Amino acid sequence: MKIYLVGGAVRDQLLNYPVKEKDWVVVGATVQQMLDLNYQQVGKDFPVFLHPKTHDEHALARTERKTAPGYTGFEVHASAEVTLEEDLIRRDLTINAIAQDENGNLIDPFNGQADIKNKCLRHVSAAFSEDPVRILRVARFAARYAHLGFTVADETMSLMKTMVNNNEADALVAERVWQEMHKALNERNPEEFITVLRDCGALECILPELDILFGVPQPEIYHPEIDTGVHTLMVLQQACQLSNDAKVRFAALCHDLGKGATPAEKWPSHHGHEQLGVDIIKQLCKRIKVPNDFRDLAIITSNYHLNIHKVFELKPATVLKKLEQLDAFRRPDRFENFLIACLADIRGRKEFEQSEYPQADFMRLALKTAKNIDMQSIKEMELKGEAMAEAIRKARVTAIVKLKKPEMDY
Repeated sequence: MKIYLVGGAVRDQLLNYPVKEKDWVVVGATVQQMLDLNYQQVGKDFPVFLHPKTHDEHALARTERKTAPGYTGFEVHASAEVTLEEDLIRRDLTINAIAQDENGNLIDPFNGQADIKNKCLRHVSAAFSEDPVRILRVARFAARYAHLGFTVADETMSLMKTMVNNNEADALVAERVWQEMHKALNERNPEEFITVLRDCGALECILPELDILFGVPQPEIYHPEIDTGVHTLMVLQQACQLSNDAKVRFAALCHDLGKGATPAEKWPSHHGHEQLGVDIIKQLCKRIKVPNDFRDLAIITSNYHLNIHKVFELKPATVLKKLEQLDAFRRPDRFENFLIACLADIRGRKEFEQSEYPQADFMRLALKTAKNIDMQSIKEMELKGEAMAEAIRKARVTAIVKLKKPEMDY
């Protein structure tokens, strides 16, 4: 029985990248031997165990045989006879197919170290094409390591295109799409996740609402980059610079989905795209099972971002109405995330990357001012129900009237 450190921990050590978790492969052992050593079995489809002290995952070396379409269509064989190399060859990328023994020696039968040196994401073997989830994983690794200069190998991109053309990507289930997308949103360059999926043709079947934006023109006066898809990825880049919150980044990605539904004969104008985007976001989130807090921030960002861009054109009563519609009084944290997404939208344009955004500061001040009205004097009026609500509303509007609006254009 021999135990090897494998996968991400070995890869990230070689990259001097933070190691988040350690996975181990056990060669030459049986299920009963692992149980006798007090490992806790947790795997359903194949034997995976938790170490009795560290709780790191230990999997018995295994082989896989494709038996049906999709990522679940595999027959798994784990036994004491399976070699380390047989286990490693089933992995997705060469950089993930390196093992390390107890003495620190590296076992690298597929030249993963060379691909790390050359900053290349390359598949291990033709078995890559048997699992469509690997398309998503390659895109996610591109998002994770793009800042280090990693790119997808030409032959791997070609294989991914073939998989898409063979409808393998259609077998992806919602939970796995969102799982990989969520991880990508937490990486340094999630726009690379979208770019790789688009380059191999998978974006069209996985996220058609996003794919359709590429090639859709916008008014050049506001959007020198013109292309809506390009703008969307620029907004996502800006969101990453402004926030580590994946919800903000998802909202940035979805903020202009309505532009893919406006009448083509009216382009580059996209009147009403904000509201059109709401139903599109709801459908997308339902299909790939996006959590409600992600969905809700994306919806209000789509629906109200243009209102905030033009807030200095709004009357004080309308400013208060927007605060109420955004639920800013009860959900200040979400409101702040919304304003960050709006700023990302402003900066996610060619030549506008350093733009100031006084609109956000004004809305923050408007909320603070509206919260700090003299409630005691209103209570002394002994009003009830709607009359009380209206008195509070009038006091808030009066407070907002006193705020100075800078003269700014979108």
